[in-house]
Amino acid sequence: MKKGDNASGRDADVYTDEGLEDLGEGDEIAPWEEGFMEGAKGGGQGAKCRRCGRILIEDFIERQVGTSIYRFCSEKCAELYKKNKDESVK
Repeated sequence: MKKGDNASGRDADVYTDEGLEDLGEGDEIAPWEEGFMEGAKGGGQGAKCRRCGRILIEDFIERQVGTSIYRFCSEKCAELYKKNKDESVK
């Protein structure tokens, strides 16, 4: 079997649990691929505004709220999210 092939004869899909198991010793993925996989496992949560759900393509704002970092489509959404989070803690 060639590197990257699985039992079906197709290239292994390293983004699935089965594909990860098919990777042999010495097979490597690039750091950006590993980061992509982690994002995919999280359901793409980093791709949407944490407050309103708008899809974030290029321009977005990152803010730390508590111990977590969230992404927002605007300063307004970031401020409202933090305000609501602070009020729910009280």
